[in-house]
Amino acid sequence: QAQLAESGGGLVQAGGSLRLSCAASGRTFSMYSMGWFRQAPGKEREIVASIHSSSSGSIKYYSALVRGRFTISRDNAKNTVYLQMNSLKSEDTAVYYCVADVKDIVGGTLDYEYWGQGTQVTVSS
Repeated sequence: QAQLAESGGGLVQAGGSLRLSCAASGRTFSMYSMGWFRQAPGKEREIVASIHSSSSGSIKYYSALVRGRFTISRDNAKNTVYLQMNSLKSEDTAVYYCVADVKDIVGGTLDYEYWGQGTQVTVSS
């Protein structure tokens, strides 16, 4: 059974950096779009970033809230997607979820096939 497992979360001071990893297993995800969502306490889950499959040009999307600070990348050989987060702010505090689907991952829906369990990111001010 295909699974996604996030790692790399933790506690960091404002202005610091973290790198999240999402390791996929159970199938090859190179033909899948992959991405990151986050959910802060009391708020709806929102898209952070996504990257299309290699066959679709690995096009990247970023939420306006993180554009210029976060970078998404993928290593198909390792079946892994990364989220490099720089210049972190207290408002970035949330549980971050990895997601994968054969269709493009965009905002406005949570209807995607695979989800990880999430990793907590806490930014102290």
